[in-house]
Amino acid sequence: MDRNRSIRFETKSGQLGASRSGGWIELDFPQEPPQEAPLPDGLLDALGTEALWIGKDRFDYLVEIGLEETLRGLQPDFNKLGKVTARGIIVTSRSSSGEYDFVSRFFAPAAGINEDPVTGSAHCCLGPYWKEKTGRAEMTVYRASERGGVIMVRVTGERVRLGGKAVTVWKSDIL
Repeated sequence: MDRNRSIRFETKSGQLGASRSGGWIELDFPQEPPQEAPLPDGLLDALGTEALWIGKDRFDYLVEIGLEETLRGLQPDFNKLGKVTARGIIVTSRSSSGEYDFVSRFFAPAAGINEDPVTGSAHCCLGPYWKEKTGRAEMTVYRASERGGVIMVRVTGERVRLGGKAVTVWKSDIL
């Protein structure tokens, strides 16, 4: 088996790819850049915080807040948050350490998921957003969910490449 081979998937979002890049698995997605949006009723009350910026892509609201510590400490009211008309709510802030460029969390109670540990599609929105703010196309980011996770984000053209570590948990051959 060629471990450096790329693979492609046909999905509802179009063709997506996966390949190895160093010790990382890199997935190739279309960008979902956010546009500034009006504050939906109840959103900040449900999050329990103030926003620096609010935007929306096709699926989700994006809320930038001021401090990583505030983001990590959020305890949203999921009943109220589930009433916001969107698939999910992405909350992000600059990282307070030099280790990461930004941090984020993703809440989707309207879709039956209070908090998703590491959401690839959220980074299709976060990548172009933070590229615009920082001028950097490659970033190391941290998903500050309970499980947590480090993601490498590369914005290239109309695509976002997301890199992560993987562990083989099951292996089989189909005959």
